[in-house]
Amino acid sequence: MLRRILFATICLVGCGPVLRAQEGGGGYRLRVDSHLVETNVLVRDSQGNLVTRLPQEAFHITEDGAEQQIRYFASRRELPLSVGILVDASGSQETFVKTHEKEIRLFLKSILEPRDKVFALCFGNHLRLTSDWTSDPDAVLDGIRRFNKGDRDFPELAVLPQGDERELGTALYDAIYTGVEEKLSTETGRRKVLVVFSDGEENSSEHDLLDAIEAAQNANVLVYSLRSAELHHGSLNARSRYGQRALNHLADETGGSSFDVQSTKVEADFASIAADLQSIYELGYYSTNKVRDRRFRKVTIQVEGEGYRVRARSGYTPR
Repeated sequence: MLRRILFATICLVGCGPVLRAQEGGGGYRLRVDSHLVETNVLVRDSQGNLVTRLPQEAFHITEDGAEQQIRYFASRRELPLSVGILVDASGSQETFVKTHEKEIRLFLKSILEPRDKVFALCFGNHLRLTSDWTSDPDAVLDGIRRFNKGDRDFPELAVLPQGDERELGTALYDAIYTGVEEKLSTETGRRKVLVVFSDGEENSSEHDLLDAIEAAQNANVLVYSLRSAELHHGSLNARSRYGQRALNHLADETGGSSFDVQSTKVEADFASIAADLQSIYELGYYSTNKVRDRRFRKVTIQVEGEGYRVRARSGYTPR
């Protein structure tokens, strides 16, 4: 018997309603793209432990102070995972990745199920897709390894118009913006994450930090960064400190986290990210503000209960 299952694919404000019939393993499914605003949410208790079994009724959302009605709710591993790995090609990051290949592989194996997928992008002043979507951690690391050995025979993303070029060596913000816009923004109905290996220093992008943050917020992408910076006479210089603040800000505004691997244990950092990805709530609502004015909207999420702390993106900009 033909089974028809109606389900909503969450997308950001600005997506038009579209009906599509899809054939799947269990029959046909009717796919509905709606004007839902989605957001990832992580909740910790007063001791810092992740809270994973809250009901929908415990969450309350406001947008620019106006109460919103939750229309979509998913918890834990109900949604598949799409992950982007961004690797800075500068010397300090190349050394970090080489040193911690084992930990990166174990991290990917711990978070990826058959329905999940990951891509890798290595960047300097060019952005190379060293591994397209795959569920195989070894394929991801093989591409990064080949790139670090000098192989540049990979697809280039975000190619600038003829006559323009990125003159210096690190296009961090272009890499984040492109990873979101070209790879993650169309991944509807999935948890979306970028993991960035970089010192945070930027000198070659067409886009700025605000562009990178806005793109990630609008696509509901959590950004995590693992930062390894060169020390100068035992301390960070001004440019390195700015890079650190930029990565912290990017993580804070998107609901992710930033780790300084020179003062933390890499294994613990990866374990923290993996735990987050196993504990995400997905909330969706129809915004009561129907104006498409491209003005930033602040989204606030509160959870009933003593001492709960919420981490989520700070808002979005309608398109």
